[in-house]
Amino acid sequence: MKKYETVKKKREFDEIIHQEKCKKNNSYIIYNKESNYSYPRFGIAVGKKIGNAVTRNKIKRQVRDIITKNKKLFKNNRDYIIIVKRKVLSLSYQQMEREMKSLLQE
Repeated sequence: MKKYETVKKKREFDEIIHQEKCKKNNSYIIYNKESNYSYPRFGIAVGKKIGNAVTRNKIKRQVRDIITKNKKLFKNNRDYIIIVKRKVLSLSYQQMEREMKSLLQE
């Protein structure tokens, strides 16, 4: 995932989350909204309930890697916010990837 493909501003996060388009499963909530960019942009949110900073950063790195490997599943001209749920702690990397793919292919 390239640096320009990230959503960082709180205002942008809030705009995307307050849209009605969202998909959920036991591990993730994915919000999306149309954007003016010709490529998809991503924001990843991992709450403090998931663990300490080391754990949260590890999960974010894994989610970024999953996004990079499966970029073809994301549509261009869209912004995505991926909220990670606590259930992810009990999953392996392969299971995390499977959960993300199944959610995106719905």
